[in-house]
Amino acid sequence: MKGRFITFEGIDGAGKSTHIGWYVERLRALGREVVHTREPGGSALAESLRELLLQRPMPLASELLLVFAARQDHLEQRIRPALAAGKWVVCDRFTDSTYAYQGAGRGAPLERIAWLEAWVHGDLQPDRTYLFDLDPALAAQRRAAHAPDRFEAEDTAFFERVRQGYRRRAAADPERFRILGSDRSLEILRELLEEDIVSICK
Repeated sequence: MKGRFITFEGIDGAGKSTHIGWYVERLRALGREVVHTREPGGSALAESLRELLLQRPMPLASELLLVFAARQDHLEQRIRPALAAGKWVVCDRFTDSTYAYQGAGRGAPLERIAWLEAWVHGDLQPDRTYLFDLDPALAAQRRAAHAPDRFEAEDTAFFERVRQGYRRRAAADPERFRILGSDRSLEILRELLEEDIVSICK
């Protein structure tokens, strides 16, 4: 059985984390062996770099390089071996987040991100990406329940840029992306995910 690479994307507070665990369990119920992971993180080294990225202020160039350093180790330690073994990998964020956050949000040159992408993971792309799309003002209300990391603490204008960056990514690759409006009810979103699970499991 062929492994599949599935990613969940969206601005902080859009709701992807609410659904990803449920999605993993649905795949397992259908007999798929699933690796549930996240970025930045997912491997021992990448988790250490995650702490730096989320908590320590740094120049944009350092941030971008650390993101890809964590991704390189994550790919080699977990993602590629799992896919090679025929497992499904469900990842909370991947390179689309880099284009959206460091690119659209912070202003890193997209061609520089593309060069790093090609170097670190070549033509490996997710088979399906779910983009949870939500107005940044509503997302901010959802994030207010806990202490923010340095990304979550950014202002609404930053998250609007990130949101538009995601939308441009989705528009450029409509076969891979499924956009889910996160202002809809949990039940409706789960129904949409269930329908898509059925289609990609065929």
